[in-house]
Amino acid sequence: MPCSVVLGAQWGDEGKGKVVDIYTAESDVVVRYQGGHNAGHTVVIKGEQYILHLIPSGIMHEDKVNIIGNGVVVDPEALIQEIEDLKSKGINFEGRFFLSKRCHLIMPYHKLFDKHSEKKKGSKKIGTTGRGIGPTYADKMARVGIRVCDLFDDEVLREKIFENVEEVNRIAEKIYGLEKLNANEIFDTYKKYGEYLKPYVAETSYLINKLYDDGKKIMMEGAQGTLLDVDHGTYPFVTSSNATAGGACTGTGLSPVKISKVIGVMKAYTTRVGSGPFPTELEDDMGERLRRVGGEYGATTGRPRRCGWLDLVAAKYSVIINGISYIALTKLDVLSGLEKIKVCVGYKYEDKIYDTFPPELKILEGCEPVYEELDGWSEDITNVRNYEDLPVNAQKYLDFIKGYLGIKYSLVSLGTDREQTILIDNVF
Repeated sequence: MPCSVVLGAQWGDEGKGKVVDIYTAESDVVVRYQGGHNAGHTVVIKGEQYILHLIPSGIMHEDKVNIIGNGVVVDPEALIQEIEDLKSKGINFEGRFFLSKRCHLIMPYHKLFDKHSEKKKGSKKIGTTGRGIGPTYADKMARVGIRVCDLFDDEVLREKIFENVEEVNRIAEKIYGLEKLNANEIFDTYKKYGEYLKPYVAETSYLINKLYDDGKKIMMEGAQGTLLDVDHGTYPFVTSSNATAGGACTGTGLSPVKISKVIGVMKAYTTRVGSGPFPTELEDDMGERLRRVGGEYGATTGRPRRCGWLDLVAAKYSVIINGISYIALTKLDVLSGLEKIKVCVGYKYEDKIYDTFPPELKILEGCEPVYEELDGWSEDITNVRNYEDLPVNAQKYLDFIKGYLGIKYSLVSLGTDREQTILIDNVF
């Protein structure tokens, strides 16, 4: 049965929520496989905006099953608030939303350390959202994490919280000069979270595989983007999980042989939030123009995004390591009205031209982009619904991208609403 992965091919914020929402209409199940509530999917339906941080975008469709896989780290307070907000808008969760027992929980001390460790780094800060994502993944790898299943065993939950808080308090007091956390209060609070979440909790690895075996069409959605992947991104300026296609398997329990297609979502230009190298960044009027016209402000944090020309060297790297089958290109309309549009096809560093994405930050930070310059178009394209009706220069721009990357398009987004899209190939 078809199982498709939708992931970001750049530094996140590519418009994955809209793409998943469009293709959810063709799927039966939507699964989130990594990240935490530091991510934000913005979906606009009939003029109303919905911002989802943890819950899969398929929740907006009444007949879809939605699953948070084991690779996601969950702040139960944030999840409960999101559920309540959506319920207040008439969204039904009963029998169609499931949370993995194996998800690791974000604890109060994770958020505390996230914020204060960033402060101590000063100019070398990574630019995290301060929501405790990184420290939670760190505890997961250190094998001292607390999982959703622990919420339902008082003895286990109490023991883990008290052991962790004892260690945390020593660090908090000696390194950060903070007051000690109260383990009893944390236990009582998380026990209540467990009572609220219990109806939604399941062993989702079995559930996902059963749904697949039953012939259901599955869509798996990632958060952040390929270039923020902890293994393959611009380390250390990355997220703490695997946002690439491999994370879809480890973060859900679904075998890689069951994945039929990978859709890489990318903007018609490039953006980045937080610190780290960004070869095509524009710190001029053009960069500000892309930010203003594209509405480039974080859905979760509201932070202004750094903007630049499309980087095809980075995009090609994403295609290779994810096995991307199709491009879903978003925000093409933002480029309307530009006389000339640049596209990066190489990096010049010292006396060498790189056409691959290097791991060395020194090269990425010090390189000069090598650009191809293409003719722009002046027409408003937001009402176009067929590829053939696009301006000739817009078609040439798309053809250049497709030719460089060597893959096909699944869709091209031309505006904010999901209806403002050219559907080229159905992922199922």
